[in-house]
Amino acid sequence: LTSNMNKETFRSDYRALPIEVASYHLQFYLDIIDSANRTEITIVKSAIEIDLKPEFIAAAQQNIDDLFLNGRSDVKLLSVSLNGARILDDEDNILWVAVADGLVFKTNVLFPFLDKTNQSRCKKCKLEIEVQIDPKSNTLLEGLYKSGGMFCTQCEAEGFRGITYFFDRPDILTIYTVRIEANKVQCPVLLSNGNKVECGDVEGDSERHFAVWQDPFPKPCYLFALVAGDLKAKTDSFITCSGKAVSLFIWTPEKDVDQVAHAMSSLKHAMRWDEDMFGREYDLELFNIVAVPDFNMGAMENKSLNVFNSRLVLGTPLSCTDAELDRIQGIIAHEYFHNWTGNRVTCRDWFQLTLKEGLTVYRDQEFTSCRGSRSVKRIQDVLTVRTLQFAEDAGPTAHPIRPDSYLKMDNFYSSTVYRKGAEVVRMYEALLGPAGFRAGMDLYFARHDGQAVTCEAFLEAMQDASGQDLRGLLSWYSRKGTPAVTAELSREVDSEGQVLLCLQLTQSLPADQGGPLLIPFRMALLGPDGLPLPLCLLPPPGVTALPQELGPEAVLRLAESRQQFVFRLPPSSPSPVASLLRGFSAPVRLTVHGQTDEDLLFLLAHDSDAFSRFEAGQQLARQLLLGLYARNLVQPEEADEALVRAEQALAAAFRGLLVSPQLDGQFKALAVSLPARAELQGLIPLCNPLALHHQIAGLARRLAASLRTDWQAIADGQQQEQKYYQEDDVVGGRALRNKALFYLALLGDPAVEADLLERQRHATNMTDELAALTALVGLPLGHSLRDQALSLFLAKWSGHSLVLLKWLSVQALSEQPALLHCPLLQALAQPRCGFSLTNPNSVLALFWSFAQTAEGFHAADGSGYRFLADAVLQVDAVNHQGAARLVKCFSGWRGWDLSRQVLATQQLSRVLSSEGLSANVFEIASKSMC
Repeated sequence: LTSNMNKETFRSDYRALPIEVASYHLQFYLDIIDSANRTEITIVKSAIEIDLKPEFIAAAQQNIDDLFLNGRSDVKLLSVSLNGARILDDEDNILWVAVADGLVFKTNVLFPFLDKTNQSRCKKCKLEIEVQIDPKSNTLLEGLYKSGGMFCTQCEAEGFRGITYFFDRPDILTIYTVRIEANKVQCPVLLSNGNKVECGDVEGDSERHFAVWQDPFPKPCYLFALVAGDLKAKTDSFITCSGKAVSLFIWTPEKDVDQVAHAMSSLKHAMRWDEDMFGREYDLELFNIVAVPDFNMGAMENKSLNVFNSRLVLGTPLSCTDAELDRIQGIIAHEYFHNWTGNRVTCRDWFQLTLKEGLTVYRDQEFTSCRGSRSVKRIQDVLTVRTLQFAEDAGPTAHPIRPDSYLKMDNFYSSTVYRKGAEVVRMYEALLGPAGFRAGMDLYFARHDGQAVTCEAFLEAMQDASGQDLRGLLSWYSRKGTPAVTAELSREVDSEGQVLLCLQLTQSLPADQGGPLLIPFRMALLGPDGLPLPLCLLPPPGVTALPQELGPEAVLRLAESRQQFVFRLPPSSPSPVASLLRGFSAPVRLTVHGQTDEDLLFLLAHDSDAFSRFEAGQQLARQLLLGLYARNLVQPEEADEALVRAEQALAAAFRGLLVSPQLDGQFKALAVSLPARAELQGLIPLCNPLALHHQIAGLARRLAASLRTDWQAIADGQQQEQKYYQEDDVVGGRALRNKALFYLALLGDPAVEADLLERQRHATNMTDELAALTALVGLPLGHSLRDQALSLFLAKWSGHSLVLLKWLSVQALSEQPALLHCPLLQALAQPRCGFSLTNPNSVLALFWSFAQTAEGFHAADGSGYRFLADAVLQVDAVNHQGAARLVKCFSGWRGWDLSRQVLATQQLSRVLSSEGLSANVFEIASKSMC
């Protein structure tokens, strides 16, 4: 382990620098020939214009902290100059000192006293640094590296230090001017941020050319980008709300240009939506997107030059499923929306990451909701929170949306910071309403454009614009874990004969972390006809006020550990059914005391809130599966009559959903799905993941059998279309048809399996093709139809690297015995199968997918854990971020049964004891073991 591996950074240690960077000039000489050994190298020259902040200019009698410029071990320092004079690196050097991870400059030497009389300081200096780097050897994919023959950068969070020495922190904003020089043939396209102000041939070298880019907007170095390579562009234009023309370019290798029409359309829709919904007009006359094959993240919002993982920008209905096309649309929008929420207003320090990411995730979720089914999108987002983020909250790596410390900032690009952060932003909107939230956003932009700020700045803007006290929301930024809310309803008649309904809400956190949170709790009361009753909220005891007429739905402010809300019901009204936490108005676990199966069945049949309707069905299935799991532990061979009745009721409820003409096909497909194992594991102490998987699979097979007629009618009644359409009703039809085929495939019927192979063979879109393949890959290893389906897919898509990722992933995700599965995956982890250890997409498709299985990853003999630990160490040798993502799959081990806890911790210990382990993996693995 390196000496800096355990160096922890704390939010409380933040100190502003005494300087500002007035301007920053960078010159890149890409792949020039080193005369000494005839190899290609890259030279980077930088010139930093530094101003001492006004408050430090007169501080003549005080020592000012030395300035630290971040660097990296693979950055070779060639020279340093101050105000045009070169400073040699020798023992007598009083200006700077080289340390392992940067350069330390003596501030009092950079800014000496002008004279001893007025004791004032120099205000400015110019620091010039020249370095040598090797992008082609940079498998970390941080800083400047080569991917598929092109040069590209990834600087967030701390990648810029892999390019040259600089203040690699988000609170140093400046104007960038960038000159790029490269070979004309190898790199005909030279891109950076902002506007191209000059280009031409390099004087004296006809084989090389250059381009100069200038970004007029100050930015931190994490938003710097450079791309150079042999690329072609799909072009388009957009006219902003003020009439300004913006040129749009999506750059890819020439063979992929025909794959970006959907991405371009998504970009234009996002630009218009941001104007309409938030008044945010694009601020330059050029917007570039580049698709990169090797990229650690999904995409990066560099000012005017977004760099994307290829799988999130390339896609047509033939190569991508409906869900993948939706994801491309959402990520394109997300990165574009960052232009204002992240670029124009950025983070003071990396602890504030959720300020830009949580807010921008909320914005891309709202955009996608407007583009399709709002109810389906909301359910999908909640499922992601409850399967991924709730699990993170319950594990050893749990952290608040604004962490207090880190070893490697890369590890905090987490579901908590992004997804839970978005839910916190959504709570502002729930409390303020759409108009109040928009007013708060407008004030936030007006106050902080061009600044690097903290999460408090967002809260203060929302408060000041609305006049509401929102300080209770601030605690969400510092609390880890998932809050629990318990609801209890009672009916009574007061002394005046009025019928009252009392709703008592109680909140708690997993550990003692201070006082209560502010929780917006959306609710309604449904009458016998399923329609919401008008809500009349009585004032609390001792408060003199008139009852509040709230309409058919209310957002209650739960701000105390225990709070009671009393509603007056219409005279002679029967007891209503409560619809609680509608729309998932807060990221909490809700328990409703006294809620019956009849109540849940009523909500599933009638609730007008799509999430609450969906959740009622999920709760019925959840209760049933937990009961089946518990029974199997003690009486595996005996039937439980209550569970049998519950299963019959669930099947009947599913049938009611399937035949309902009012419901959207996508909603139906979600509503008749069983809860994910990952979600249920968090509800079972010392869970045996494999035993739980068997109960879920068994219930799915029985539902397939009991509803076979319904599934078959859907499969037969919605034939595969000859032409692809993306309208909501057609997308819904595909989703429901493929859900029906999923259930039918569980029956082991040879006729169904043969039909699936024909459906795969004749599919006109990837949604249908992959659904059929996935069902067939679920057959036992060696089954002839399984092998035929895989061969058919491979032969069709062998020249398409992104589609082959699906071929890898669908095999890794299949539930197969580990003794057979792990050797199969080892055989697939070869270049001939489209796999590359240095490509993050390949690593996720094979190794991360395997870690989601029960039969393989959670094998009783520990072979699945051993297989993944081996993968962690292999990947860590070339890509630290990728390896850290994999090792997180072990972080839930405390929730597993005791035998698996022993097996998992043995592998974590093996990882931690490995020589040369990266700080990224060390942080996750060591916290997992604490």
